Amino acid sequence: MDRRKFITSTTALSVMSLMPLSGFSFPGLSEFSKDELMGKADIKLYGSNKIRLRKDAFGAYIMMYKAAKQKGITIQAVSSYRSFEDQKRIWTNKYNRFTAQGMNPLEAMNKIIEYSTIPGTSRHHWGTDIDIIMGDTGITDDVLQEKHFEEGGAFYELKQWLTKFATTFGFEEVYTNQTQRKGFKYEPWHFSYSPTSKPMLKAYRNLDVFSVLSTEDFAGSEHFTTDFLTRYINENIMDINPVLLPEKD
Repeated sequence: MDRRKFITSTTALSVMSLMPLSGFSFPGLSEFSKDELMGKADIKLYGSNKIRLRKDAFGAYIMMYKAAKQKGITIQAVSSYRSFEDQKRIWTNKYNRFTAQGMNPLEAMNKIIEYSTIPGTSRHHWGTDIDIIMGDTGITDDVLQEKHFEEGGAFYELKQWLTKFATTFGFEEVYTNQTQRKGFKYEPWHFSYSPTSKPMLKAYRNLDVFSVLSTEDFAGSEHFTTDFLTRYINENIMDINPVLLPEKD
């Protein structure tokens, strides 16, 4: 049976003088193309290496970086924008590794979505989200681990500072440690530039994700079911920090 038919049928300041958000100006953000939301569009990004963000997000990041630096904290980006193809490679590598370990397709996909997204659904496609750690600690391997951000961990000082001041620059933690939250596991390193990501999530929510994913072909996608995708949309895409959810019309 054709997979597409199956899915369709189953349907630089001191911390004391940080500029508040009201001091920023943002362009009108009301329309985003499907390709743009899925990481397939050629959007203009600013920065280099691990820091590639939309203009406003990059500007806010630089201000946050400078403010933290004045307090002896070096913010280091380890991941920001990812294209559809970037996410596809991550997904494929994990899917192949987990199935080679003996997991069936559904088990492998459920394992992947503990921390990684289905290609075309990542917030990193938008140029608004960034994974950050504390630099100058000597830790270079397996940096994105919760233990590093806990008390006594190498990035604990950074986490404390971000908890107090990241919102001042428009950045919010996405996947919090709230016990009632479902979906992706806690990611104390993942922050989103809310003035842009909120309207982008609103636009993304208006897409028919079932139909969108039914046209894609990557490892394991033929095993998508309505139940799997429904849970993924409700829990992994939408069950996030409430301050990042767009206002209802």
